[in-house]
Amino acid sequence: MNKKIFRSSLLTAFLVLASTIALIMGTLYDFFERQMQEELEGRADVIAQAVEKDGVRFFDGFSSSDERVTLIDLDGSVLYDSEAEEGTLDNHAEREEIEEATAYGTGMSIRYSKTLMEKTIYYAVRLEDRKILRVSAKQHTVASILLGLVQPLLCIMAVALALTLFLSSRVSKAIVGPINKLDLETPENNSDAYEELTPLLRKIADQKQTIEENLADAHKKQEEFNLITENMSEGFIVVDEDASLLTYNTAALDLLGITPPADGNVLTYCREKDFRETVAKALSGERAENTMEKGGRSYGLIANPVFEAGKAIGAVVVILDITEREKREALRREFTANVSHELKTPLTSISGFAELMKEGDVAPDTALDFSASIYDEAQRLIALVNDIITISELDGGSVPFEEEEVDVHALAKEILGRLESQAKKKDVTLSLLGGPAKVKGVRRILDEMLGNLCDNAIKYNKEHGAVDVVVSQSEREVSVLVRDTGIGIPDAQKERVFERFYRVDKSHSKQVGGTGLGLAIVKHGALFHHAGIRLESTEGKGTSVTLSFPKG
Repeated sequence: MNKKIFRSSLLTAFLVLASTIALIMGTLYDFFERQMQEELEGRADVIAQAVEKDGVRFFDGFSSSDERVTLIDLDGSVLYDSEAEEGTLDNHAEREEIEEATAYGTGMSIRYSKTLMEKTIYYAVRLEDRKILRVSAKQHTVASILLGLVQPLLCIMAVALALTLFLSSRVSKAIVGPINKLDLETPENNSDAYEELTPLLRKIADQKQTIEENLADAHKKQEEFNLITENMSEGFIVVDEDASLLTYNTAALDLLGITPPADGNVLTYCREKDFRETVAKALSGERAENTMEKGGRSYGLIANPVFEAGKAIGAVVVILDITEREKREALRREFTANVSHELKTPLTSISGFAELMKEGDVAPDTALDFSASIYDEAQRLIALVNDIITISELDGGSVPFEEEEVDVHALAKEILGRLESQAKKKDVTLSLLGGPAKVKGVRRILDEMLGNLCDNAIKYNKEHGAVDVVVSQSEREVSVLVRDTGIGIPDAQKERVFERFYRVDKSHSKQVGGTGLGLAIVKHGALFHHAGIRLESTEGKGTSVTLSFPKG
């Protein structure tokens, strides 16, 4: 702005200076021209009076260095000329000034030389005898005057230009200075500013307040958006039409395994085919849903295009970790298959024995054996159905019994009593340690939990082995430890033993029987009672399972 004002001031001053010089030169030239004409008229009048008085004799010995005097007869012939011989001059009757003087008494004309560097002014006056007296003088033209004044004019222009430069610089700085000192942060406090700027400053102040309010509102909305997205367990990504990241939440980076900060094309961070296809479909203007496997986990992808003026300019991608859901679905399918298999086996046996007995060709002793087998398979079927019902009740949290104070030491003693005959068959020693300890829970579920742990400890024990049940308590919890000296569990299978129908040693499981739901009931029973489970096992040496119940 300072340079622009400087250039404008300089140009203005230069134009004013040039115009002023031209105007002064023109005015002075016009003044001197009129003055010369007046002098010629006065000189002509004086000479005319002398000629009227003395006649042609007046010119005897006449001389003049400033002007040229010519006397012309009635027919236009020259009677006298102060600069040339009369006989050498042409007839002047048709000269402009002569014609005017003959007609009107006086005449004047101006004629320029061939070089245009000077001009001659002619003034003629008619005498009483109708002769014409003409006086002329030469005058330099404006061009010749200017040509003669080139050097002084250039000097004047140079000085004027230097002065103009200096003054223009000072003026531009003086004008811009107060503007540069304006405090736009607080426009209303510029008391020293130009009065003409007051409306502008007031408008700036209003706009500044509006902008601050809009920014505060936008910042608040951004914080709310960040608060929402950052507390989402789902990944959230917004990309532009080139798939470049515009915004994202931390969950998205965690799910995709991206190290923050992230920018650039999102497809460079996640190259899975399903992800690329989902983003590409959304950017083409279609809603897309897909699943993706990455790092051993399953993700659900939902992508929606963002439109502007009917064109897709980006996409919003939501990423959900569906690993657990997929696992549950796989477990459900596995559970359904296992239930079908477990139910089919005893039913097939029952159906087969019943079909043989229906034929009537079975001996009485054999019929008794068949009846015993049918009874055993039916009991196995009933136990399986009961365990499935128990699991379903625990899953749905709809156990049809009220909670009560249960002494787990007394309950363990009762359970070991029921299993004593089973233990004697394998020569397994049972022992109960500790003292009375009460927990709040459902007695039937607690009975099944401890019963399954003790039953497994006996079934999967070695000959002449031992099973110890230890009940202890502290200020905060009651613990029940079931420890055996059996076959143990391999490290790779410890995490799966609580799954439904999972068996560590399937061949051994067929020998010992069972539904395969015992430890699953223990797990779900512990969840129902808010109890913790700790499993410790060494293959070939034994297993210990600890249930920790909170007090109160």
